[in-house]
Amino acid sequence: MAAAKGKIVEGGRVILPAAFRKLMGLQKGDTVLIELHGEEVRIRPARSALRRLQEKLRDYAPESGSVADELIAERRQEATKE
Repeated sequence: MAAAKGKIVEGGRVILPAAFRKLMGLQKGDTVLIELHGEEVRIRPARSALRRLQEKLRDYAPESGSVADELIAERRQEATKE
């Protein structure tokens, strides 16, 4: 694991070293997730968390069609019964 010395600046901001930002593919304005694990703070790109979640849910997705389209059709059918 790489380590670098950093500082906390005004407003509680942490400066992430440029080398780390480059390795992680982060640019100004990107969203990151910040997690607290005991006395450690972990920062990761939000897109990596989304990708991990999509991989976990992929097994539950239908092989064809759209889950959103199926949900909309079900809701419309339920609405006609009311």
